[in-house]
Amino acid sequence: MASAEAPAARPILYSYWRSSCSHRVRIALNLKGIDYEYRAVNLLKGEQSDPEFMKLNPMKFVPALVDGDAVIGDSYAIALYLEDKYPQRPLLPQDLKKKALNIQRFIEQKVGTGESIPWVQQQIDRGFTAVENMIKGCAGKFAMGDEVQLADVFLAPQIFAAVTRYQTDMSNYPTLARLHGQYMTHPAFEAALPDRQPDAPSSG
Repeated sequence: MASAEAPAARPILYSYWRSSCSHRVRIALNLKGIDYEYRAVNLLKGEQSDPEFMKLNPMKFVPALVDGDAVIGDSYAIALYLEDKYPQRPLLPQDLKKKALNIQRFIEQKVGTGESIPWVQQQIDRGFTAVENMIKGCAGKFAMGDEVQLADVFLAPQIFAAVTRYQTDMSNYPTLARLHGQYMTHPAFEAALPDRQPDAPSSG
């Protein structure tokens, strides 16, 4: 009797609970129904500079995804890798124009910890104004129609951080505000929220 093949090892996500880039990868993994192992990298303690982690990602960023012999250290690259490797529940449409809209890098502002809240809010306002104008004509239930797509994976963490960390008034962005409401009730997005992660500080 032939022996059964050993099950493939689960992908490993190196993540930090509050990282927006890690947040978007968690959403993508959840949407695709991929069972993965979560490994916390505490950025506040400098664990991204640990020699073992630097072997995985010399750039010292989270997230990093290890899937078999593949090691990917950028959230955008991870999302595209997952789209190709795990085609179930596609996040990119077949329509080329819609695909191009989905893969634009939405609001890729890198915000340092030393930046003031007013400065951050100004950057958010600039980005959100552009995105609001870009998607208000094509948004349905989600950013690019009635199905969750890659644009949503990238937008959700940015909106979440703007609302929860930077007290952004979303009344100027009705489309984004409505999308935020959708994301907050979608199981894959809910499970990826920062405070749901094993390394999030306990509120108790």
